Amino acid sequence: MYLKQLTCKDFRCLSEVVFVPGPAINVIRGDNAQGKTTLLEALLYLATSKSHRTNQEAELRRYGQDGFQLSATVERSDRAVVMEANWWRGSKRFKVNGVSQTRLSDILGKVNLVFFSPEDVGLVRGAASIRRRFLDMELSQLHTGYLQALQNYRQVLRQRNGLLRRRHPESALLDIYDGQLVREGVVLMHERMAFINELSRYASEAYVRITNGEELTVVYRPDTRSEDALLEALTGARPSDIKQGVTTRGPHRDDIDLLVSKKNARQFASQGQQRSAALAIKLAELALIRDRTGEYPILLLDDVLSELDSQRSQRL
Repeated sequence: MYLKQLTCKDFRCLSEVVFVPGPAINVIRGDNAQGKTTLLEALLYLATSKSHRTNQEAELRRYGQDGFQLSATVERSDRAVVMEANWWRGSKRFKVNGVSQTRLSDILGKVNLVFFSPEDVGLVRGAASIRRRFLDMELSQLHTGYLQALQNYRQVLRQRNGLLRRRHPESALLDIYDGQLVREGVVLMHERMAFINELSRYASEAYVRITNGEELTVVYRPDTRSEDALLEALTGARPSDIKQGVTTRGPHRDDIDLLVSKKNARQFASQGQQRSAALAIKLAELALIRDRTGEYPILLLDDVLSELDSQRSQRL
């Protein structure tokens, strides 16, 4: 698939821009603070309803304006897709081919894209929450059942944490919440394991090509590894959970290890190796999405060559 046209109105520094790229490789050049990254961010927002730079959508509007409007036409192998987003004074609306969408699941997957930004080095050296967010976003685009399980899991997790903070939490109600967390959590663990196993193979191939021979392995580190183990962990941690007022076990504690030459990249890899590892993961997404959907997604690379030496830049 490829982008045919992107229109931005009052989005960040862009008052009104119509961007019409070609169907192959496009290079966006310009001085600092001219809106290069903003163009990519606009397309990411249309495809996922999320920005990679902020969770506050009010920050996305141009200074002094009450809202912003975005639209994009994307050519898929079987059809054209028109995405529209309108944010106005805290209210947002999305349309796909002119039809209003009320749920996130109605938006995700309509346009598949892979976005690399300098912040994505956090996949290697950042907190576990960054890697879980990566897993959730990618799997939600590819698997509607995963998104539903994730939304259900998060809702039950909020309810359980709220109950834990009460003076005397009801054991019977905690039992119910534990059962619901296990039911949804097993789906998350299963899909994450399958995704990482597939992603690791493609990431290893991409990393070898970028680095000319170094080895990268991506390993899923679940908090628990089975349905029975998850239930046992929730039950065993209940006394400490009540003291802390928070659920300490479950898939919301999962992580990923990235190993360069069998060493943890977060601790032992150089900046160039960490950047190369993050890029390899993004390139692995390309191949994985192609396998799942039958076509390559749109690839967005922002400031991709910084921290790479000339040889790695050329191989990339």
